[in-house]
Amino acid sequence: MQGRFTLMVAAMAMPAVAQAEDAAIVVSASTPLSAAADNGRVLVDAKALRAMQAVTVGDALARQAPGVVINEVQGNPLQADLSFRGYTASPLLGTPQGIAVYVDGVRANQPFGEVVSWDLLPQAAVDQVALIEGAAPQFGRNALGGALSIRTKDGRSAPGVAASLTGGSYGRLRGSIEAGGSMGGSRAGNGFHWYGALEGFQEDGWRYASASKAWKGFAKAGWEGAGSGVSLSFNRAQSDLNGNGLQDYRLLERDWRSTYTTPDNTRNIASQITLSGHHRLSENLTLSANAFWRSIVTRSVNGDMNEGALGESLYQPNATERTALSAAGYTGFPTSGETQANTAFPKWRCIANVLLNDEPNEKCNGLLTRSSTRQQEWGGAVELGWTGMGQHLIVGASYAQARARFIQSSQFGYLLPDHSVVAVPGPGAFADGTQDSENAFDARVDLHSAMSSLGLYAADVFALGSRVTMTLAGRYDRTQLHNRDQITPGGGTGSLDADPVFARFNPSAMVDWHAAHGLTITAQAGESSRAPSAVELGCSDPASPCRLPNAMAGDPPLRQVVARSFSLGVRIERKAWNLRLTAFRSDNRDDIQFIAGGASGFGYFANVGTTRRQGIEASGAAHWGGWQVGASYTLLDATYRTPLTLNGDANSRNDGAAPGFDGEIAVRPGDRLPLLPRHLFKAQAGFEAASWLTLRAEMVAASGVYARGNENNLHQADGAYYLGAGRTDAYAVVNASVEVRPRKGMIITAGVSNLMNAHYATAAQLGASGFDTNGAFVARPFSGPVIDGERPLLHSTFLAPAAPRRFEVGLRVQL
Repeated sequence: MQGRFTLMVAAMAMPAVAQAEDAAIVVSASTPLSAAADNGRVLVDAKALRAMQAVTVGDALARQAPGVVINEVQGNPLQADLSFRGYTASPLLGTPQGIAVYVDGVRANQPFGEVVSWDLLPQAAVDQVALIEGAAPQFGRNALGGALSIRTKDGRSAPGVAASLTGGSYGRLRGSIEAGGSMGGSRAGNGFHWYGALEGFQEDGWRYASASKAWKGFAKAGWEGAGSGVSLSFNRAQSDLNGNGLQDYRLLERDWRSTYTTPDNTRNIASQITLSGHHRLSENLTLSANAFWRSIVTRSVNGDMNEGALGESLYQPNATERTALSAAGYTGFPTSGETQANTAFPKWRCIANVLLNDEPNEKCNGLLTRSSTRQQEWGGAVELGWTGMGQHLIVGASYAQARARFIQSSQFGYLLPDHSVVAVPGPGAFADGTQDSENAFDARVDLHSAMSSLGLYAADVFALGSRVTMTLAGRYDRTQLHNRDQITPGGGTGSLDADPVFARFNPSAMVDWHAAHGLTITAQAGESSRAPSAVELGCSDPASPCRLPNAMAGDPPLRQVVARSFSLGVRIERKAWNLRLTAFRSDNRDDIQFIAGGASGFGYFANVGTTRRQGIEASGAAHWGGWQVGASYTLLDATYRTPLTLNGDANSRNDGAAPGFDGEIAVRPGDRLPLLPRHLFKAQAGFEAASWLTLRAEMVAASGVYARGNENNLHQADGAYYLGAGRTDAYAVVNASVEVRPRKGMIITAGVSNLMNAHYATAAQLGASGFDTNGAFVARPFSGPVIDGERPLLHSTFLAPAAPRRFEVGLRVQL
C-alpha cells in the first residue's frame, strides 16, 4: 500500500509542474522551520492566552480549540494529557504519544519517552500556537494526529515592558514580567531586537497534599537584516509538582478533595539553548537553519498501594516476627489479637518482614517508588526554500542525538490513616527480587539509553490552474536506539539491552479547491509513524511484566506505529463569519498500548493491531457590533479494529474462576478506545460592552468516556465484587470572565472557572481497591472462596476529579 500511495502522489505531481508556471502561490508549505504558525491553523495567540487566564497552552486549547480535550489523570493543572481527535500529547511516561510539538522549530517531545512537559514551556513568551491537522509526515516522529507549532515572542512582536499578577482560590498566585524592543521599533523593523520573560506559579491546590510551584525564564536576542536574520534564545524552567491522580469513586463521594495515596511528587529542571537563522541566497532561494542543546532532569517520588498485599494476612505478627521486632529495638507491637476488624492500618508484620527479608511484598501494603531521569539532547535542522514557477518548495534535513539515564527503585512500606506511605528500612526494604517469597519481584531499573534520529523531508505547494492548490510532502526517518541495562546486561528475558533501528518513508498529499469566493474544499491523505520509545522498548516482555513507572523489562522488540489518515473538509469564510466542516479517518497499524499483566498493577507494552479514529468536526465563528461568538462540535468514533485478549482483573466480564478473581477479557472490533469522549461541544461568547469593558463566557461539554480496563465496554457493577460504572458521566463546565481597561496600558481581569461548581471526572480506570467507604484499609474484603490459595478482591472505578469552582483576579500593566 505504501508503494502504491507513493506512485499515486508522484503521478499527481507530474502534470502539475507543467501547469504551475503562471499560477499564483496561495499558501506556503508547513515544515518545522518555516514559521508554521503562519501556515497551520492558528488556535490561540498571546492575547487569547491572557484573556482566558490559561495556566498552560494545553489548558487554553482545551477551552477553545475544536477537537481538543484534556484528561487530568495526574491531577495537576500543569500535568494534563492533551488529546486531539484521539491522539495524545502527555507528560506521563508510558502514554502513547501521537502529537509532535515544536517550539520555534525545535521538537519539544522529550527523547526518552516522547513526553511533552507543559510545565516547562515558556507560557508568558508564547506568541502563537498553530495546529497542522492529520498525519503530518514532514514533522517527523509522533505526528500521527498532527503537529502543534508554538512560536515565541521577540522584541518586534512584543515591544515594551509588561507585568502581570494574578491571585485566586486555593492559594493560587501567578505572575510574570516581560520586556522587549528592537532598533526598528516595529514588527518589521530591521536591526537588533531582544525579548525576555520571567514567570512564576504556585498554589496550595484544591486537593489534599497537592501544593505545586513552577518558574520559567526565557530570553531571546537577534538581528534582522534585509535578507538575513539570526536569533539566540535561552529557556530555563524548574517545577515542583504534586499530582494526586485517580481516586476510588466511593471516597470521592465522601470527600471530593481526597487522595488515594501520597506522596506523588515530580520535580523538573530544564535548560535549552536554541540558535536560529535564515539567509536569502537569491531572490527565490532562502536557507534556514537551527541548532539546539537541552538538558532535562526529572525526579519523582510516588507512594502507592502495594496491590500484591491485597488478599494476604497483614495483621498479627507471629513469634518469629515478634523476635525480629524486639531485636531491632521496636516496642509497642501486639503479642496477640491484632485482626482486620480492630486494626485499620496495619504495619507490624510489614516492618518485621522487611527486617527478615522474608515476604514484605505480601505483608507491606505500601510502596514508595523513587525515580530519576537525566536527558541531554542536541541537534539541528536545515531547510532550503525555493519560490518560483508558481510553487513553493522546501527541502530539509534534521538530526538529533540524545543520551538518557533512568534509575528507579521501589521500597516497601505501610499506609498511614492519611493514606501516605511510610518506607521501612531493613534488609528486605527494596523490591529487588531477593525476598524469600514465591511472589518476589524486582522493580529496580538502571538503564542507559542513547538515541539518534535522522530526518530528510520535503514539502511542495503549487497551483493547478487558478483555483486548485496542491501540497505534496514526504519524510524519511531513521531512528536508532542503543539501550544498555546496568543491572541485567546481555539481552534476553529481564534484560533491557536492545539495539533496534526503525526506518520509514511517509508521504502525504493535500488538494485545496477554491470553488468560489470564500468557499474552499480540501482533501487530504497521508501517512505518519512513530518509533517505539525507549520506555516502551524497556517494558515489552510478557514474561517479565513491569509496574509502570516502577520497572521495565525489555524483549521482544516492538514494531513502529504507522498512521494512515484521510480527511475531507469544507470551509466558508465571509467578512463577519466563517464555517468549517471536516470528516476525518485515521487508522493506526501496529498500534502500541500498555497491556495489564497477570499480577495486579503490572503489565507490558505490545503491538495490538489496528485502531481507528474517525468522525466529523464542525466549527464556526461570527462577529457583529461588539459581539464575538464561536462554537464547535466533534463526533469521534475511536475503536479497536483487531480482536484482542487483554488482562481484565477489575472487569466484571473477565473469565476468572469466580467473581473478584484475576481473568482476561475479549476485545472485539468496534469496541471503543478508553478515555476518548465520543461527543465534544464548545461555545464561546464575548461582548465589548464599552471601550473599557469586555465580558466573556465559554462552555465545554463532553460525553462520558470508558475507563481503562473496560476496553471491552461490557463492565457492569454487581454491588459486591465490582463497584462503579466503568466509565465517567457526561459533563458541561462553564467559565466566565470580565476585563476592565481603566486606562491605556492597564488591564484588570476577574474570572471564575467551573461557574456552576460541577463535580465531574475527565478520566477513569478500573482497579482493585484496598479501602472501605470510610477510607480504612481492608486487606481481605472477602473471606472466600479460596481458589489456589487466593481470595477474591474488591474492585472499583477510579476517577480523575476535575477542579471545583475557582475564582481569580489579576492586573496587567504594559508600558
